Amino acid sequence: MMISYGAVLVAGLMPVVCAGIAKSGFKGFDNNDPRAWLARQTGFRARANAAQANCFEAFPFFAVGIILALLTGVDPQIVDALAVFFVVMRVLYVICYVADKAKWRTMVWSAAYLAVVALYALAMLNLQMD
Repeated sequence: MMISYGAVLVAGLMPVVCAGIAKSGFKGFDNNDPRAWLARQTGFRARANAAQANCFEAFPFFAVGIILALLTGVDPQIVDALAVFFVVMRVLYVICYVADKAKWRTMVWSAAYLAVVALYALAMLNLQMD
């Protein structure tokens, strides 16, 4: 279970990493109005900012999936494996997004999404078995 808890922590930190990528090395960053500044960016900075938003969107679905799977008694090793798979796919997702590899980005996003769906499915199956 420690692995899946760690994966939730990593997934929760990913938006901060994406924001750092979007803002890194730029001399004119305006910390008084960072959202407006980010909205004006193009290229990899805009894509990193979009990846940040998507990481925020994906996090609750993933975190709740982990909690439900563990609370319903899904084998912790399976939960850990799905959690690690999710995080690896999300890291690849950010890399693909920043590098502008849209097809790969969609494929790894789908794989990560399916991992979370599997967590919910396993939780529901475990409830039916009780």
